[in-house]
Amino acid sequence: MTGSQAITHRRVLAIALPVVLSNVTVPLLGLVDTAVVGQLGEAAPIGAVGVGAVILSSLYWVFGFLRMGTTGLVAQAYGRGDRVETAAGLLRALLIALVAGLVLIALQGWLFELAFRLAPASDAVESLARDYLAIRIWGAPATIGLYGLIGWLIALERTRSILLIQVAMNALNVGLDFLFVLGLGWGVEGVAWATLISEVLGALGALWLARGAFVPAAMRIARLFDRVELMKLLRVNADIMIRSVLLQASFTTFLFLSAGRGDVALAANQVLLQFLQITSFALDGFAFAAESLVGQAVGAGSVARLRRAGGISGIWGLGFSLALGLVFAVAGGKIIDVMAQAGEVRSVARDYLPWLVVMPLVSVGSYILDGIFIGATQTRAMRNAMIVTVTIYACLLYVMVPLWGNHGLWGALMVLNFLRALTLGGLYPGLERRVATS
Repeated sequence: MTGSQAITHRRVLAIALPVVLSNVTVPLLGLVDTAVVGQLGEAAPIGAVGVGAVILSSLYWVFGFLRMGTTGLVAQAYGRGDRVETAAGLLRALLIALVAGLVLIALQGWLFELAFRLAPASDAVESLARDYLAIRIWGAPATIGLYGLIGWLIALERTRSILLIQVAMNALNVGLDFLFVLGLGWGVEGVAWATLISEVLGALGALWLARGAFVPAAMRIARLFDRVELMKLLRVNADIMIRSVLLQASFTTFLFLSAGRGDVALAANQVLLQFLQITSFALDGFAFAAESLVGQAVGAGSVARLRRAGGISGIWGLGFSLALGLVFAVAGGKIIDVMAQAGEVRSVARDYLPWLVVMPLVSVGSYILDGIFIGATQTRAMRNAMIVTVTIYACLLYVMVPLWGNHGLWGALMVLNFLRALTLGGLYPGLERRVATS
């Protein structure tokens, strides 16, 4: 498939659906890790795996910009037919990942010490978690490198490859969990080794699938360190990082304020946040489709293709959001009952379920517009829009939570997602003008 082919509903679905299916496998792995280590019959190993995974996820999340930045820049190069830059974009991302991974390995002692100071655990949990982290940190270059590889594959519409990688990694991880933990009795270290091996082999598999970017390497070396392209990469990634930190801070604030509502409200909100995660899993696929196809349209300088890419991705995203809202309305109570055993938590979660029924429809615009702006690499606009949105969100929390309690908290989060779409929607005409005059 080439970037010049017609943008059709079939093409959008071919990009989006493998991403949706790939996302479904992510929470299953965490469940298996917990279930396997839970067979040891002690609480500390479960806590250690959970704490260790959260610490590493937080460290790696900082480099999530590499996925989005790579998709936008590579999709544009692909759209204008620049095969050398299409390959160089991946090589730059991998170089950043290698350096970042080695830095994390070198600073692991200081980073883990800081993490345990910020989130102290019992001596038993901390000791096991340190053993877990000491093994898994060696996979940092591979894990961060996968961000760039996945971004590159999305840009080239090769999302079936992403599904293959994700399924293979998770299947291997699960099999090694059973072998190392239950078969060989390695405990928490067995879980760490299983994850490390699957991450490294997953990255190697992705490199194999992307092998076309490395041949012939000689003609790409000069482009790899092109000053203009490097500055563009740094600018795009810096903007995305600031935007992502602000968005993450918004959700972290939501959790902190939930804790202030009491244990039952906190537990109920935590259960309901899983509905948001399900929404994210579904809508990410169409946001990724927008990133790839919009990036190619911008690279080709075609406003018409830009509109069609965003429009078709938006139509399918809207359809999925309506379906999710219907599922939550009909089966939300049963889903809550599966996730929570305490009667009081179930009751409180059901009280706030209507917010989650409406949330997918309110949120879909922000996902699709994020994809459009990432594909167009209009990341400064995204950053500025997020600054405005989060500022308004903070003001709403200050007013709404004292007035309406937990309903005010959910209402503010609803407005946050709506404002993300509204602010980017207001900037969209300027995006089209830039493409038209480029």
